[in-house]
Amino acid sequence: MSEKQQLDCVVIGGGIIGALSALQLIRDGRSVTILDKESVAAGASQGNAGILAFPEITPIAAPGVTWKAPAWLIDPLGPLSIRWPYAPKLVPWFWHFWKASFRKNYERGIVTQTALMKLSMLAYEAVSTEEALSPFFINSGTLDLYDSEKSFNAAAPDWARKKTAGFSFKRVGRAEIETLQPGLDSRFRHAIWSEGGMQIADPGDFTRAVVALCQARGATFLRATAKALAPRENGVDILMEDGTTIAAANAVVAAGAWSNHLAASLGEAVPLDTERGYNTTLPLQDFALSRQLYFNDHSFVVTPLSAGIRVGGAVEFGGLDLPANFARSKALLKLATRFLPDLKTEGGVEWMGFRPSMPDYLPVIDRSKKAPAVIYAFGHGHLGLTQAAATGRLVAALAAARTPEIDIANLRFDRFRIF
Repeated sequence: MSEKQQLDCVVIGGGIIGALSALQLIRDGRSVTILDKESVAAGASQGNAGILAFPEITPIAAPGVTWKAPAWLIDPLGPLSIRWPYAPKLVPWFWHFWKASFRKNYERGIVTQTALMKLSMLAYEAVSTEEALSPFFINSGTLDLYDSEKSFNAAAPDWARKKTAGFSFKRVGRAEIETLQPGLDSRFRHAIWSEGGMQIADPGDFTRAVVALCQARGATFLRATAKALAPRENGVDILMEDGTTIAAANAVVAAGAWSNHLAASLGEAVPLDTERGYNTTLPLQDFALSRQLYFNDHSFVVTPLSAGIRVGGAVEFGGLDLPANFARSKALLKLATRFLPDLKTEGGVEWMGFRPSMPDYLPVIDRSKKAPAVIYAFGHGHLGLTQAAATGRLVAALAAARTPEIDIANLRFDRFRIF
């Protein structure tokens, strides 16, 4: 690397957000360099469940949710936990989370999330036409399972919103559940079947295939660490950890859970934190997992991937530095064997990764005010894979000074000032 490179568009982050942003920028005629401190799909893009969860339009920061959280936190291996040494650092995040749960902010979030999901569906239609990428798209359908009629009925308002937004699904009972996924525990008598449910066969391989396609069209990948950003006339300087500087016409910050550090280097504070997710990927086996299974009362999923069966989910707040607590992945696997008694759990590979999450569960897709050549694209939480194609379209629009296809005012990095 020379002392100061002059580049066109630099995408900081080799995950799925950065990869699909790079692909869209190339389609716009831009010359693209992708930077990552490790490798392509080294983080959450490698270990996610592979689900394209387009109907998930209701933010977790919902009215009344703050009253439920204490009950969840009682169980250290439950769907939500906090690593207590990290708790003091979470106070600002949860303050914004509480404000995001106010009715007006929640309703505003649904409108924005719906528009983003609809755009992502459209954008993925275009991505799936790429010969190198089309084999990764699978229409397996999705089965949302509930332990009881009570919990099913409690979720009815959420499903009503999804129906109003135009998503299709139907309620199914025990007989249909058994047909759609044989081998489920008999407790499951209430479910929602979404026939159009889509997934990616292997999210890590898909991300690598996107970057390979970008490289085939002229992009460069550099393993390097961006330390800070600084505005310059008609562009931005990217200060690297090795002491060198890259001068770029545009920089896209798509570094996931590490993105707020780069924003902070410009003096722009973003309340981004990380939800640590856990999973176990089981090897291919005789048990026939037909489709994506959501165990909604327990906040985890079981999905069939090309390389095996992935069991994962839940939320742990613990920052970027504390060691992983794989008791959480083991607890999820134990639940999975209760609900799928014939599932074989030998030979599984455990994983922990960082979901970059904003308090209102909407991403940041915006232009920096301090350095207009910098475009932010991070904070997608559980929906990074799902919203990546839409994010790429919005990033390319911002880079070209075009009007974005949807209203992104609620995705501003500084939106919490008005809450």
